[in-house]
Amino acid sequence: MLRSYAITDIGRKRKLNQDFIYLSETPIGNLPNVFIVADGMGGHNAGDYASRYAVETVVEEIGNSFEKSPVRILGRAIEKANALIRQRAREEAAYNGMGTTMVIATCIGRYLEVANVGDSRLYVVGDQIRQITVDHSLVEEMVRMGGIDKASARNHPDKNIITRAIGAQDNIEADFFDLELHTGDMVLLCSDGLTNMVDDEMIRQILTCRGSLKDRVEELVRTANQNGGKDNISAIVIEPLADEVEHD
Repeated sequence: MLRSYAITDIGRKRKLNQDFIYLSETPIGNLPNVFIVADGMGGHNAGDYASRYAVETVVEEIGNSFEKSPVRILGRAIEKANALIRQRAREEAAYNGMGTTMVIATCIGRYLEVANVGDSRLYVVGDQIRQITVDHSLVEEMVRMGGIDKASARNHPDKNIITRAIGAQDNIEADFFDLELHTGDMVLLCSDGLTNMVDDEMIRQILTCRGSLKDRVEELVRTANQNGGKDNISAIVIEPLADEVEHD
């Protein structure tokens, strides 16, 4: 039995929450469950509009899809969201330049299918913490090219410059990942408001401590806020094989 908990928080510095989260533990179209974190960008309220509109479009497209392949279902849904965001931005000046990151997951038995655009992340957490997605960001590209190391990347001044987003260009390229899950694994989807404030090892420690799933996810947000809360904070944690392991 799958179990999940989600939270989004404005943080301590922002006047508006531009993150948008969605979860369904029950089927949407041909997918058995759907989990999404989106982090919008754009002036005034364009960022929160972009993240909400993109997620709503993706969910609707998933529900209407006749495809069987999760990659095709998610890929086409992301393409449709990108097209509609671009169209809306052209129609209304206030929405010009808006966009959003997005990370999507669906658990199919013991397997996890993931799609992402931007720098919102998906981790698998157990005895270790593994970042599955690769940030579409300028700093991540510098790391890959050997220009800087991971430690320097964490506090780099250009850390928030992303190289791909839904709405940024007419053609959208998402990354896709699939992996097998093991007993005790947890899946974390989150915006960079969490990962910029809480390092990976602390995330792992919080998620693997005792307590209810709700308490552990809320502790992630509390810690991010205690460490500065410089951005909106969103997290969805899934225990895909919850019936196989119980936390006290």
